[in-house]
Amino acid sequence: MASVDFRERQLTLKLVYYGPPRSGKTTNLNWIYAHVDRLNRGRLMTLDTKDDRTVFFDMLPIFFRQSGLSFQLKVYTVPGQPMHEVTRRLVLKAVDGVAFVADSQHDAEAQNRSSYNNLRKNLEALGLGSVPVVVQYNKRDLPDIVDEADLSRFGRDPAERVFPAAAIRGVGVFETFFYLLERTWDAVDAKMSVERSFGISREAFVEAVRRHMSTDRASTD
Repeated sequence: MASVDFRERQLTLKLVYYGPPRSGKTTNLNWIYAHVDRLNRGRLMTLDTKDDRTVFFDMLPIFFRQSGLSFQLKVYTVPGQPMHEVTRRLVLKAVDGVAFVADSQHDAEAQNRSSYNNLRKNLEALGLGSVPVVVQYNKRDLPDIVDEADLSRFGRDPAERVFPAAAIRGVGVFETFFYLLERTWDAVDAKMSVERSFGISREAFVEAVRRHMSTDRASTD
């Protein structure tokens, strides 16, 4: 659940990027990190194995002030390999919003479904079944991918948005991220009346985040 300090006027939101191994979770996070203003980002921490797969998690803190309110966004990824189930569940604790990053390639369909089912199982086990989940289909720039019209919705409402992406080039990364912020804000506000308490709307919050990011450049580094 979001951490709200009404006396200090501070709100902390936790976002997690979830999905099968090598689907592009860390690539999304690296792209976002490269575009956050230096003064508004903490250190990007990564823990990788020898074959470059994320073992534990990445964390990207983003912080800023708007309308006299302090915000901190903590953005994580989790390891996709089945052996790291305990770590995934630990990282999901107290999450406010999830981006599920699926692999668009034909041979990844079974792995995508297994990972999504694992996400739902862990959220339910943690009492977080109502947490918003946004789906991104990454690697749309590769050959042998599933046609966009045939991408699995994992049993979700067909009207829910699915974001095509090529995260290594930044395509679809911000669209996924900002939609996740909107959905997360709505869910938190419904439970904690953040807009009424602090006088800041979802639109103002998301626009404030945008102002601290350079979404029109290849990199800030």
